[in-house]
Amino acid sequence: MDRRPLHEKELTMNWKAYHNRGETLRAVINTANVRRDGILPLDVEGVSETFRDELDLLGALQLKWHTRLGGNIEQVLSVQPMDLRARVALAWKQTADELPGVRAIIDHYRDHPVDDAMASAIATATAKEHYFLAVMAGQSALGDANAAWVGAEIEQHGRNLHQGVATFVVAPADREEEPKRLSLLDRLRAVVAA
Repeated sequence: MDRRPLHEKELTMNWKAYHNRGETLRAVINTANVRRDGILPLDVEGVSETFRDELDLLGALQLKWHTRLGGNIEQVLSVQPMDLRARVALAWKQTADELPGVRAIIDHYRDHPVDDAMASAIATATAKEHYFLAVMAGQSALGDANAAWVGAEIEQHGRNLHQGVATFVVAPADREEEPKRLSLLDRLRAVVAA
């Protein structure tokens, strides 16, 4: 076994390494979802052999988060809702429900990065996520300077939903309403008018 520190190891990616990385990442996610303490589970078997360092593992978890978030946004927008902002916040909430341990880790290291490289990487990922949320919600355009704070507001709506706090009301246009039943007299009038 290679006893060099993680940051000195060179990792090559062949099929076996790729497959093992996927298995290890799934184990890390499962462990994180059980613990929900916000700390990278570096004690999971295979982590030290598969990931260079904490930043490498955090990057893989962020990629998993963003991929799931993108899929959930696509799913909630597929029904063509009228209130895009509310639906994107709902997708954020669904992702947090599905990956609570991963979200806790991202939040912990956003607030307490272990070094400058991690702080920079997390700041970049957060800015891109906020931009993505704002654009998908139809609240910002490409290159819009307001996208960061709009996306942060949408994330906060999603967080509040995840924690069970009502933050907005779904617009009436998004609600499925039963068609209004016409009375017999109204139906007869419609037939005569036709």
